[in-house]
Amino acid sequence: MTKLFGTNGIRGIVNKDMTSDLALNIGKAWGHYLRQKTKQPSVVIGTDARLSNDMLKSSITAGFLSVGCDVIDIGLVPTPCVQYYVLKRSLDSGVMITASHNPPEFNGIKGIDADGTEFSKQTEEDIEEIYFSETAKMVPWDQVGTHSRNTEAKDLYIKGLLSSVNVELIKKNSFHVVLDCGNGAGSVVTPEILKMLGCKVTELYCTTDGRFPGHPSEPTPENLKDLIATVAKEKPVFGVAQDGDADRAIFIDEKGNYIWGDQTLALFAQYFIEKHHGGIVITPVTSSTSVSDVVQQYNGDIVFTRVGSPVVARAMMEKKAVFGGEENGGLIFPDFQFCRDSAATIVKFLEILAEKKKPVSSLLQTIPSYSLVKRKVSCPHDLKTIILGLVKEKQTDDASIDRIDETDGLKIYNSKGWVLIRPSGTEPIIRVYAEAQNLKDATNLAGCYENIVLSLINKKSIES
Repeated sequence: MTKLFGTNGIRGIVNKDMTSDLALNIGKAWGHYLRQKTKQPSVVIGTDARLSNDMLKSSITAGFLSVGCDVIDIGLVPTPCVQYYVLKRSLDSGVMITASHNPPEFNGIKGIDADGTEFSKQTEEDIEEIYFSETAKMVPWDQVGTHSRNTEAKDLYIKGLLSSVNVELIKKNSFHVVLDCGNGAGSVVTPEILKMLGCKVTELYCTTDGRFPGHPSEPTPENLKDLIATVAKEKPVFGVAQDGDADRAIFIDEKGNYIWGDQTLALFAQYFIEKHHGGIVITPVTSSTSVSDVVQQYNGDIVFTRVGSPVVARAMMEKKAVFGGEENGGLIFPDFQFCRDSAATIVKFLEILAEKKKPVSSLLQTIPSYSLVKRKVSCPHDLKTIILGLVKEKQTDDASIDRIDETDGLKIYNSKGWVLIRPSGTEPIIRVYAEAQNLKDATNLAGCYENIVLSLINKKSIES
């Protein structure tokens, strides 16, 4: 298990966990790792809107340069824009300075591989080994890397994105969209893209500000009250919010109802399986049963993976999936690029609406509905694996259990639904998710297994 890299990069509170020294030395280790494969690696770096971006960008850039890597600074852009640039310009790696949806005091470093996907866990482990062993080698004065700035990344990304949809079909509809960029990186591209598609755009918080004055960056129902109210008033085709680095999108239907990410995931899965007359959809074990329901309804196959968009993306590439994504609003479109992309999600949704000629609320009526309850239990890191094993032992004699999936944690299926017990990769907690046909059963399932986990943690703590 990595010590610095979590599910989506390295994150921490600025000048406490996330420091310029950390960024400098990560840059050295990362650059040394790349130099083992390429004599003069080229690395692109972008940032979201956070106030500490220049500090961290300067530090990690210095680390790369000191070990002989060339760095291309493309400025403030969404994460998927950096990923697209790495892929299309055949670069060796990419860096995104972002803490995604975390509060403004946080920042982070996300790694991008040469194929545009986020770093694999193995790559992160290799870089950490160099970091902690302090074996990164700085080069002589005449071999240090070069630093340049480039402004083409945004236009390249927009051009590529528009080429992936039927622009003229979307334009004919003159859609009205309420867009909430949350003062994040989406502000620099998404309003422009929508206007190029002939949309009337009502903008909320579409100027970049790392303090996130409009609302916190996580697109939860509580944080999107202004968006929901504006949609209810203006009656657009939909409202949509992006998170801080614009790789996830959450929608509001034309009536002002919040759409949970698993519903959007299922809707898109249904569309692509129907369009391709079958195919494979990839999603993590945390995703709702509604996704597998619609995929199987249209003779598709669903493959569940461990949690994490890099895992989903690589499985999609390997199995030639027609679609994939996560239940948090992070969707992946293989005909564009293999990464979560909120702008791509928005324009693809417009294309679906233009083809189907039905409102969002009507399309969602075809998606099965389930209730999901999420809990978390504090647990020391060194006890997580032990507790998971003990939970599994307790299920061996339970006749009500249909099966157990160990893809990522324990996903236990019974007649009521399923419960997932999964240790967090970054926090000292064990997550307990439960899904059932109704809220009562989901709540009971979650409560039952939360109590089991708690009692086992207390028992092991007393013993130690």
